[in-house]
Parts: sequence; structure tokens; C-alpha cells
Amino acid sequence: MRRTTPIVILALACTLLISMACAVVLGPVSPGTLVTLPSAWMIVWDVRVPRVIAAALVGCGLAVAGTAMQGLFRNPMADPYIIGTSSGGALGATLAIVLFAGTGRPMFAFAGAMAATFTVYFIARKGGRIPVETLLLSGVALATLLTALLSFLMYTSGRSLHQIMFWLMGGFWNISWNDVFIALPILVGGVGIYLFARDLNILALNEEDAIHLGVNVERAKQILLALSAFVTGIAVAVAGSIGFIGLITPHVMRLIVGPDHRFLFPAAALAGAILLVWADTLTRTFTGDMPVGILTACFGAPFFIYLLRSRMKA
Repeated sequence: MRRTTPIVILALACTLLISMACAVVLGPVSPGTLVTLPSAWMIVWDVRVPRVIAAALVGCGLAVAGTAMQGLFRNPMADPYIIGTSSGGALGATLAIVLFAGTGRPMFAFAGAMAATFTVYFIARKGGRIPVETLLLSGVALATLLTALLSFLMYTSGRSLHQIMFWLMGGFWNISWNDVFIALPILVGGVGIYLFARDLNILALNEEDAIHLGVNVERAKQILLALSAFVTGIAVAVAGSIGFIGLITPHVMRLIVGPDHRFLFPAAALAGAILLVWADTLTRTFTGDMPVGILTACFGAPFFIYLLRSRMKA
């Protein structure tokens, strides 16, 4: 552990609390005007507070899932969005919207995310390892297939098309307290993933050493994949497809706090929450409530290209 790690995590926690407070105050309606409105309490409590909490929970979940996948695959470019987990969750949630008017959306999203994650895992696995090229190509191929199925559902969805399109862009404009309660299991999944921090540290060496040190490698992989899919599925069910949070935050936090997953998980979770809270606040305040997924893709895609170029030079 680096000496500055506890200070960094404490600073991130304080920054998250301050960011959430600022996000509740900031918005299209200025604080001064907000105080004078008769409906000020309703705007704050029923609209902004659940939206900010949901953004923090989703950002936390995506960052933790990304950190777990990067550690599990020993690949800094693994991410729920890139390897198809988010696409699987989106397809499952869309099925729930089309067939059951949204009933059971979290369960459908979880099932889709789980199926997509394990499919990519088994396709990309070669000799007990996950080569980066195979992982990326498997994720792209599966995401393409899932996108085709999603397009077919949208084509046949009828009146649900508008709802599906806006939801797939990723955003928090229709968030209510019910959505916050749906998102709370993200914390449970995140704690479950954190319990495997020691195993991920050992797996960073190689699988043979991990087995000799008492780690049940295959069991740890399966549980971590299931928990990551669970967290991603819930996040997608609440906010739609929001990409690159699980790619950027673990990579940056690894540079700051080091590779020890006991400290990397909480740092990435806090940073992911901060990033998504501010991304949503900016889109809500300055861009007419543009879907936040558009903003995260705009700065996430160049970062992904940077990672690819860095690996090529290495």
C-alpha cells in the first residue's frame, strides 16, 4: 500500500459528498430561483435527489465491475461496455419493455448481462488465459450480434420505440425513488466483488501460483463474472447503456493508488460515482438534459484509443 492511498480514498469520499450536494443545487433552475418556487421542495426531493443518488450508484457499480473484469482477465482494456456485458443487459431490458411493458426489467437485464459475459469468456479463453486481441474481437462480434437483435426488437416494438431509443442512450431523466431502490443491490454486488480482492491480487501473478496458494481459480472466476454481470445488469436496467465508466476509472485509479485491489476497488467506486454524477449534472444543466451516455462515449472512446496505442508501443 502506498502511503498516500488512505488520504486519496478519504479525499475521494469527501469529493463525492460535495459533488452530490452541488449536483442537487445545480440545474436548469438556478438556486436563487429555486428558493422562490412553491414547488422547490418537490423539485429537490422528488427529482434531483433520487437522480443524483442513482447516478452515484450506477457510476460506482460500473467502475467496480470494470475493475473486477480488468483484474480477472489481467487486461486493462476489459470493460462491461467493450466486452458486451452492457449490450447483453440492454437486450434483456429491451425484451422486458417490449414483451412485458417493463415489468421485471432488472431480472431480464441481469440475465442478458450474465449470458453475454460468459459467452465472451468462453470464446476468448485460450489455454487458461484471455489474450487481449481475442477478448476485444469476441466482445465486438458478440456486441454486433446483440445490436442486430436489439434493432429487430426496436423495429417490431411499435409504440415502445421512442421509450427504448431514449433509454438506450443512457440517462437519468426519468429516475424516481423506485429506481433508487432498484439500484441499491449494486452495493450488495460491489461488496461481494470486494471480498475477492485478495484472490484478484494473487491471480495477477498467474493461475498456477494462485492454485498453489489455495485459490480456487475457476470458482473465483465464475463468481466474479456472475457478480460483475449482476452489477452491470442492474446499472443498465436503471440508466440504460452508459459506456466507458468501467474502463476509465479503474485505469486512472490504478495509477494513483496502485494495483492492490483492496484499495483499488473503493477508490474506483468513488471515482466512478464522482465522474457520473458530474457528467449527469453537466448534461442536465448545459445541454438540455442530453443523454449522459453520449457524453461518456465522447471522452471514453478517445481514452480507449489511447490505451490501444500505448499497448502497441509497449
